[in-house]
Amino acid sequence: MSSTTSLDRSPAFAPPASGVTVVGLIMAVWCAGFAAISIWFEVTDYFGTGEYADHASGLSVVNWIVTAIKMVGATVALLAIARRPRLVTPRTVGTLLWAAFATTTVYVLGSLLQAALMLAGLSGDAEGITGASVAYVLLFIVAAAGFGVLAFSYARRAELGRREMLLGAFGAPVVLGGVLVVVPTILAAAGLLPVSGQG
Repeated sequence: MSSTTSLDRSPAFAPPASGVTVVGLIMAVWCAGFAAISIWFEVTDYFGTGEYADHASGLSVVNWIVTAIKMVGATVALLAIARRPRLVTPRTVGTLLWAAFATTTVYVLGSLLQAALMLAGLSGDAEGITGASVAYVLLFIVAAAGFGVLAFSYARRAELGRREMLLGAFGAPVVLGGVLVVVPTILAAAGLLPVSGQG
């Protein structure tokens, strides 16, 4: 009760620039759009047919986790352009913004490195780089840039320090490691996903 009251009485921030507000709305739509696609997978039983059918349960778990992360991203993007702290403290919003920026940036850099290795013939097949995969990476470049703008703007307006930035930066490997490594490993041990190296 007291925490909610303190948030309601928190002083209003300086309003974000109109351009930053537009970026915040775009990022909220970006996250919500990707979340909607994930929900569509579940509604249409996308993983229950075809090549994914044997591991539909495990893929569904991962999909719902990713959906939740996307919805958190949409919420944080909207909180980033609010004049007054709502629901959570400014420090929490700032940390989550830096985490979103760091996570999307690391994902983009990893994708670009993978593409470079494929083009150089050092890993995989360059034919695997399709127009769809390029467009997907471009969308994440937009996300990284957008969350970067929001993180810097919010940190300035809320007068946050390096603490939030560092916590957010450390959050990137935690999020990516959890989604790409830890959760799949647990699901594989439970027999819901194939063990790495097996079909």
